[in-house]
Amino acid sequence: MNQGRLYVCPLTKVVETVRATGARSLVTILTAGASSARPSEIEPPRHLRLSVSDIEAPTDGHVLPGAEHVERLLAFLHDWDRAEPLVIHCYAGVSRSPAAAFIGACALSPTRCEMDIARALRRASPHATPNRRLVALADRMLARQGRMVEAVTAIGRGADCFESKPFAMELQ
Repeated sequence: MNQGRLYVCPLTKVVETVRATGARSLVTILTAGASSARPSEIEPPRHLRLSVSDIEAPTDGHVLPGAEHVERLLAFLHDWDRAEPLVIHCYAGVSRSPAAAFIGACALSPTRCEMDIARALRRASPHATPNRRLVALADRMLARQGRMVEAVTAIGRGADCFESKPFAMELQ
């Protein structure tokens, strides 16, 4: 059963992943101005679009992930009824969307160990390299006392790739 699962994929696999999983909620995390079509299976209120660049420090011409982006993500995740899966994607499915899935697993399983979640992320995707700024912001908001940052640091950088393969994160 796919209920209560977070799926992560790159932009090129969004429609295919939504259809294969039966997802009815979608989080898109792309650079400001980047276009992406919402699959017909996703109703507009169940689609969150965050326009941020995959950066960890201010860079001219880019949108640095901020507290407002993480707050919107957390609100959307908490509003998700988990009746059907939720898909999260960014451009390559390597940094921003794995960070959002890690954040989601921590937020929706508040007693689950951050290291266990990070290890599950690594098992699910050898390529995942969660955006550390997004994780650090969520760590503070969720009062995880640095444990989220420590966990993604411990799993290290994922294997290099052009784009990741779709993968699932279980919520336990």
